[in-house]
Amino acid sequence: MEITDIFIAIFTLMAGIGVFLVACQMLSGNLESLSSRRLKQLFSKTGRNKWIGVGIGTVGTAAIQSSGAVTVMVIGFVNVGIMSLSQAATIIYGANIGTTVTAQLVALGMSGTGALSPTILFMALAGVGAFLAIFAKHDTLKHIGGIITGFGLLFVGLSMMADAMDGFAALDSVKLFLASIDNSLLLVFIGALLTAVIQSSSVMTSIAITMVMTGLVTLNQGIYLTMGSNIGSCVVALIAGLTSGVNARRTAMIHLTFNVMGVVLFMLIALILWITTAGEWNFGRVFGQLFRGEPQLQLAMFHTVFNVCTMLVALPLTNALVKLSCRMVKEEEKPALENEPHFYYLDRQMLSTPVVAVRQLKAEIENMAKLAMENFHRAVNIVTTMNYKEVEEFRRTEVELNYLNSELVGFTVQLMDKHLNRFDNQYLTTAIKSVCDLERIGDYAENIVEYADTLKQHGISFSKEAVEEIRYMEGLIVNLYEEIKLAYHKLDMQALNRALVIEDNIDDFTEEMERHHIERLGRGECDPTTGAEYLSLAQNAERVADHLVNVGNTIKTLV
Repeated sequence: MEITDIFIAIFTLMAGIGVFLVACQMLSGNLESLSSRRLKQLFSKTGRNKWIGVGIGTVGTAAIQSSGAVTVMVIGFVNVGIMSLSQAATIIYGANIGTTVTAQLVALGMSGTGALSPTILFMALAGVGAFLAIFAKHDTLKHIGGIITGFGLLFVGLSMMADAMDGFAALDSVKLFLASIDNSLLLVFIGALLTAVIQSSSVMTSIAITMVMTGLVTLNQGIYLTMGSNIGSCVVALIAGLTSGVNARRTAMIHLTFNVMGVVLFMLIALILWITTAGEWNFGRVFGQLFRGEPQLQLAMFHTVFNVCTMLVALPLTNALVKLSCRMVKEEEKPALENEPHFYYLDRQMLSTPVVAVRQLKAEIENMAKLAMENFHRAVNIVTTMNYKEVEEFRRTEVELNYLNSELVGFTVQLMDKHLNRFDNQYLTTAIKSVCDLERIGDYAENIVEYADTLKQHGISFSKEAVEEIRYMEGLIVNLYEEIKLAYHKLDMQALNRALVIEDNIDDFTEEMERHHIERLGRGECDPTTGAEYLSLAQNAERVADHLVNVGNTIKTLV
C-alpha cells in the first residue's frame, strides 16, 4: 500500500508543478502584455544611479512575475550595447528582490485554515478569470482575465503540491529520509539542482513552502533549499549568455556571482551562529522568533531578507563584480569586426520578453532608416562630384541594409507568434512593410552610384545647373526624412501631414527637373548619355521619397 501511496504522491506533485508552471507563464505573459508600454518606458530610464537600477529591476520583475525574463532581457540589452555591465548588475539585484513577491503571495494565500481559507478563495479566481478571458471582447479585459486565471491556477497547482506533500508526510520512510538530510551544503545543492531542472526559482521556492507547511521538512531545511534555488535560477541566464556576446556572458556571470555570494554570506552567518550558540540556534529558529506566525510566512520572509541583504552587500561592490566578471570571461581572441552586419538594438534573447523586443525592433527600424539615408547622401555625393572616396563605406552599408532587411523580417515574424497586446500586434503588421521600404531606398541609392559609374566610363559629368538641381532635390528629401522620422517615432500626425506637403513639392520638382533637362538638350548643353542618367536619377530620388512616405503612413493604423 505504501508503494501505491508514493506513486500517487509523486504523480500529484508532478501535476501540481505542471499547473504551477503554466500558471506562471499565463500570469507573466498577460501581465507583460498589459503593462507593455509602461515596461518599455521603465527600462528606458536606466541611468548611472545604482539605486534606480535596483528599483527598475524590482518593479519590472514584480510587474511581470519573472526574474528570468528580466535577466534575459538585460542580457539582450548588454549584448547590443544599450546597457553597461554596471547598469545590468543593479537591475539583476533588483530582479532578485522582485521575484520574492511570488513567495510572499504564495505564503499569504496558503495561510489560514477553515473551509474558506485564502487558498480556496484564490483557487476560485481561476474560474472567474477564465470566464472573463473567454467572453470579454476588449483585449484589455481578456488580458485581465488571463492574469486572474493565472493567479488562481497558481493556487490550484500549490494545492495539488500540498496534497502531494501531505501524502509524503504520512509515509514514515519518507519523513525519516528527509529528516536525515541535515547537511546545509547538501540542501543548498539539492535546491540548486531542482531549480536548474525546473528552470523556475518561483516553483522551487513554492515547493519548499509547501514542504515546510505540511511538516515534511523543517523551516531550517526549507531555508537552505530556498538559498539553493537562488543559485539554480542562474541557469536561464547562463544559457542565454552562452549564445550571446562577451558582455552578455559577463552579465550572466555577474548574476551567478551575486547569488553565490549571497549564499556564501548567509552560510558564514549560519556557521558563526552555530559556533557561538553551541548548535542551539539556526536560521529556522531565528526567523521563527523574528516573524511569529506560520512557517510558510517565515520562509517567505527569509527569502525576501536574503535577497535584500545580498543586494545591500553587493551594491557598493558592483564595480568589483564587473571587473571580476571581465577577468572570468576574457575578450575573444578574434572579436567580431565592427563593420560586419549586425543588429544595433536587438538581440535574439529579447524574444523571451516580447513587449521589450517590440520597442527595440522599432529602434532598429529607425536606425535602418538612418543607414538608408546615409547611403542616399553618399550616392548623391559620388554622382555629383565623381569622387569615390566614400564608395567602400557605401558598399558596406548596402550589405548592412540587406542583412537588416532579411533578419528583421524573420525577427518580426517570430514576434508575431508571441502573446502581445493589440497595439503591438498592429505595429508588427506594419513593421515588415517598413523594413522592405527602407531596403528599397538602399537599392535606389545603389542605382544612383551605378549612374555615376556610367558617367565615369564615358568620361563625362553633370552640368553645374544639373548638379544644383540634384542637390536641391536632396535637400527636399532630407526635409521629408526629418518629418517622417518625427512622425514615426512619436506617432505625430501633424509631422506626417507636413511630410505629405513636402512629397507634393518633390513630385512637382521632379517634373521641373525633366523639363529643364529637355531644355538643356535642345540648347546642346547636355550629352544624351548624361541626360539619360539624369532622368533616371530624378525618378529614383522621387521613389526614395515615396518609400519614406510609405513608412510614415504606417502610423495611421496606430493612432
